[in-house]
Amino acid sequence: MGRPTRARIRVPGSTANLGPGFDCLGMALGLYDEIDVEVFETPGLFVDVAGEGARFVPRDERHLVMRAMRQAFELFGGCSGAPPGLRLRCTNAVPHSRGLGSSAAAAVAGVTAAAVLAGRDLELERDAVLQLSAGMEGHADNAAASLLGGFVVAWETRGAARRFHAEKLDVHPDVRPVAFVAGIESSTKSTRGLLPEEVPLADAAFTGSRCALAVLAMTRRPDLLLAATEDKLHQPYRRPAYPDSLRLVESLRERGIAAAISGAGPTVLALTTDGEVPDDVDTEGFAVLPLPVDTEGVHVEVL
Repeated sequence: MGRPTRARIRVPGSTANLGPGFDCLGMALGLYDEIDVEVFETPGLFVDVAGEGARFVPRDERHLVMRAMRQAFELFGGCSGAPPGLRLRCTNAVPHSRGLGSSAAAAVAGVTAAAVLAGRDLELERDAVLQLSAGMEGHADNAAASLLGGFVVAWETRGAARRFHAEKLDVHPDVRPVAFVAGIESSTKSTRGLLPEEVPLADAAFTGSRCALAVLAMTRRPDLLLAATEDKLHQPYRRPAYPDSLRLVESLRERGIAAAISGAGPTVLALTTDGEVPDDVDTEGFAVLPLPVDTEGVHVEVL
């Protein structure tokens, strides 16, 4: 395979945890960021951004997609490494710092772009893409969902080297996600700082059982989703960061709708079976966004 000079990468956003599956369950959503990357022999870097976060993200080597590309070129580029000149155009639809996997999507997009522009076969390099993109995140749930699509179970092993792993499962067709996108931002780093080093054994056992149940509910038994999305491991401790989001979660659950904080929040994810939300739910401060499950993951077009 030769080295193309231009590629377009479309990558879905994602939701993680799904209640009990802290750092291990994720799902790709039909909300997409797209990057268009072109290489030149003339040295230089040009970065253009439109859409979500356009006013705030850097237009230089600090841009997350560029950082991911630079790391990936070291692996995929061989002796030639990164090309002298790069033009990057980003069109973002995934909200930033809302718990919908924007940083994981950027990492997957950048690593994938570098692999393609280095002339690599993406099907053969999916594990390498996962290792690099998940490594930038520190966990694989969002990155694996954006890379593979569908519902993913992710884990890591630590031997001579830290490695990330993920398996993709098909979501039951009756699962219809609805995202309640908060108007405020939240950072993963700050919300993780609220989590205790230790939790009661009973809470850990409770959440472990619900995590196992979530895999069954998401793939075969959506009637079990309300119980399967219960959590005592992380969400209660994060209430100070976004009390309105937890109130919305509780309001939805009181009405029989499986709901949880999406990733690190503050967006709320509801797993409905009809894509509908009761009229009496107070959603002030949230944009209600029904989203299909993305089943494809990252999509590459060589131009």
